Amino acid sequence: MSNPAAVPAPPATDPSFTPPSLGRRFGALVIDWVLCLLASNLFADPLRDGWPPVLLLVAEYGFFLGLFAQTPGMFVTRIRCLAWADGGRLGPARALLRGLLLVLVVPALLMDGHRRGLHDRLTGAVVVDAPRTT
Repeated sequence: MSNPAAVPAPPATDPSFTPPSLGRRFGALVIDWVLCLLASNLFADPLRDGWPPVLLLVAEYGFFLGLFAQTPGMFVTRIRCLAWADGGRLGPARALLRGLLLVLVVPALLMDGHRRGLHDRLTGAVVVDAPRTT
């Protein structure tokens, strides 16, 4: 028999929803950015060519958020990115769009009370605490 209490309410319908700190979100982004700089160094010079790490970041978001709901940086900082309405995964297309909007920087700075940036609101996403694994 399943335990209904084990399934968390979607963030949009949970009045007790508290978003993770901006520090954890920024920390995850820094980790992902460093990984993209290191990876792009294998086929380009990130100091001379600025676009390869940016494109890798967008691809990383599309792949990892779309399939696993968190990037490597989000895994380290224990946060996840889920669908606002139902708490499910975004899927690759919405995750890729979120990554594209994120690299524009401005949407991420315009946040609502749930710390959802414009890039989150346009893609129906929200960043939440990741459950602790035992």
